[in-house]
Amino acid sequence: MIGFLNVFKPSGPSSTQLGARVRRVFESALDAKLPVGHVGTLDPAAAGVLPLALGKATRLIPLIEDRRKAYAFTLVLGRATASGDASGETLREAEVPADAEQRLLDVLPQFVGRIEQIPPMVSALHHEGRRLYQLAREGITVDRPPRPVTIYGLRLLGFAGGVARMRCACSEGTYVRTLCEDLGAAIGTVAHMGALLREGAGPFVLYESLTLEQIVADPLGSLVPPERVIPLPTIVLDGRGATDFCAGRLVPLPQGAGSKHVFVRDSSRVLVGVGEAIGALLAPRKVFV
Repeated sequence: MIGFLNVFKPSGPSSTQLGARVRRVFESALDAKLPVGHVGTLDPAAAGVLPLALGKATRLIPLIEDRRKAYAFTLVLGRATASGDASGETLREAEVPADAEQRLLDVLPQFVGRIEQIPPMVSALHHEGRRLYQLAREGITVDRPPRPVTIYGLRLLGFAGGVARMRCACSEGTYVRTLCEDLGAAIGTVAHMGALLREGAGPFVLYESLTLEQIVADPLGSLVPPERVIPLPTIVLDGRGATDFCAGRLVPLPQGAGSKHVFVRDSSRVLVGVGEAIGALLAPRKVFV
């Protein structure tokens, strides 16, 4: 079994919990144990696109080059929280400027492009062998060096009652809760992130995502072929060539490969691996059968 899933995660369950439910669905349907890998997780309170790799597709995750993200979110002005989102305890409150909407519009260009963020303590980054969120649960705060991220686009969709509805496109590793805190500081108040909806994660987009109920109704029909996720050309090897490839041997490279790396299928169109072109030869790099 090799494929990806574009799962819609509702607010509530963790990414790990939802991944485990999906795994049980496929293990029941196929009567076999299957690994499930995450292509970027979401916090429990967040909703939206949760890409999963199923079976041997977990080995293809490093080949996914497009790691951009797109989010719709609410920026809540006037209250800072310990977690940077609505679930945290209040640390500080401040007045919301009367012209907050215009101030936001004025500062948005400052946050587009390459910027630096200090990761939140509730992130999954490591510090001396432990996750930051584990330290945060114990009330421990440590220094975190700023990290460069890229904001490709940032828009204000609406503003009412001290709450801004916003949308952003950003690089992998961007923390929207930190963006919210920094936006609040830039307009002279404090802020936290309210709701968060991930609308896109690389090649996975919201309108194509499937709920758990939809996946249960048609597990195999829910799978996304690797070629739709990773834009590599596909070549087909005949019986002897496929056998040699799967045994880890170099095989002649068919004409017209057109890329350094290619998906390799056998004569029955079963995906058997990923090969690398070395001159006129094709070297196995990932073999699935």
